[in-house]
Amino acid sequence: MTDLLPQAYLLGLIALLGVAAIVVGRQILRVRRDELALARLGGNDKAAGGPRDASTLYELASVQLRKRLYTEAQGNLKQALKLADAEKVPAEARALMENALGFTLAAQNNYSAAVRHYRAALRAKADYPVALNNLAFALEKQSKADEARSLYEKVLELEATNKTARKRLAILERRSGREEGEKGKAS
Repeated sequence: MTDLLPQAYLLGLIALLGVAAIVVGRQILRVRRDELALARLGGNDKAAGGPRDASTLYELASVQLRKRLYTEAQGNLKQALKLADAEKVPAEARALMENALGFTLAAQNNYSAAVRHYRAALRAKADYPVALNNLAFALEKQSKADEARSLYEKVLELEATNKTARKRLAILERRSGREEGEKGKAS
């Protein structure tokens, strides 16, 4: 009976260490995969000229975004969009590139430029929930809550189960309720 407590403690410790090892291992594999993709796509080799088509540049920029290399990703996405015009890429691919560029700019707190690119993504593909969510968030950051609210509602019309839109809409509703309550107290 007295040996049960130390055994339970050791088993619990082993289980905890096992879970931690799995989590750390997955993270190491993810970082390694990104590093290999960056090397393969030419992200570190400026002298070789790097990738020459829009899809490869987009893939490279996606890896750079995961690694939070926003300035590099921004340059590659701009170049990919220029090449996309010449390559006549499908509208859906153009929407992905515009949205990614908007995300890159928003990550650098340049919300007005991000809004322009999110709108361009929506011109390329009007029913693109990710771009709608991103646009609404950028508009929130610019203190345009009413426009953001209507965009989140549009996302929910397209995808009723969209967690991001539900969460952000609830936050906006709470804020507007609080602001109305404060205005009522001031009157």
